[in-house]
Amino acid sequence: MRIGIIGAGMAGLSCAHALCGMGHHPVLFDKGRGPGGRMSTRRIDTPLGEAAFDHGAQYLTARDPAFVAQVDRWAQAGHVARWSPAGPDAWVRTPTMNAPVRAMAGDLDVRWNTAIDSVSHDGDWRIGDERFDAAIVAVPAEQVAPLIAAHDNALADAARSAVSDPCWTVMAAFDGPVPLEYDRVTNLGAIGSAVRNSAKPGRTGPEAWVLQASADWSRAHLEDTPEIVEQALLAAFADHIGAASPAIIATSAHRWRYAKTNALDRGAFWNADIQLGACGDWLLGPRIEAAWLSGQRLASLIGPTGSTAAEGD
Repeated sequence: MRIGIIGAGMAGLSCAHALCGMGHHPVLFDKGRGPGGRMSTRRIDTPLGEAAFDHGAQYLTARDPAFVAQVDRWAQAGHVARWSPAGPDAWVRTPTMNAPVRAMAGDLDVRWNTAIDSVSHDGDWRIGDERFDAAIVAVPAEQVAPLIAAHDNALADAARSAVSDPCWTVMAAFDGPVPLEYDRVTNLGAIGSAVRNSAKPGRTGPEAWVLQASADWSRAHLEDTPEIVEQALLAAFADHIGAASPAIIATSAHRWRYAKTNALDRGAFWNADIQLGACGDWLLGPRIEAAWLSGQRLASLIGPTGSTAAEGD
């Protein structure tokens, strides 16, 4: 089958790879400029050179045997490395957090810079200007219902019931080392997590920190301007560092409206009657591993012929 997939994050790419192995022909659509999504890396010019920030997911863990095997393959290819500050089973991508996603997308048909606001179904699925035998939505839960409510009420209702926490992220480069013993600290008032990004394996450039606000603080300040958020989180970080803080040479802020999902524990969704599916961390759990597994599970529900009648797993 020719299958259109809306969303080229971890879940969509994982599903597409599995479908290719079953003889299908997936085409992915993503509004982003390139691979990454919540596993993106942002680069900022500073007087001391370019600073890189993993401003979404900071690391991944692997527990399911299938994903452990996948992470091992990424490690052998040099795409990930262990990162002890987050625990013994934590990995980061090298040289940036989008490295495995970029590798996954490299041999797939992905239409970047392509926002899909609606789909239609009249026997075939129309996504953009193209027709497909089946359609898959691999986007955050909050973006699912507007796309498919006219075609599958059950999937739309399930997506509406999944709620994601927001997260404000501030990126800051310094002109010298921040005098903290650890490369990752948590629960600093408004700051849920502070990570010395420049200390991750394979990173270069000036001292770079990623400050991610707690879910409660982000929710309370969701509509604040980036400038106000920068001031608040940098002040909280400075209070923790103390008087010896080095000078800040570059900053930026990013708002993730849908950062961490409260998952439904369904795995994946497939309606064989109309050839419509969904995958993503909102269906399984708020981890990179869950997104990858959800994509794999949807592909298994579709199967080599796409003839299964199951809904969910």
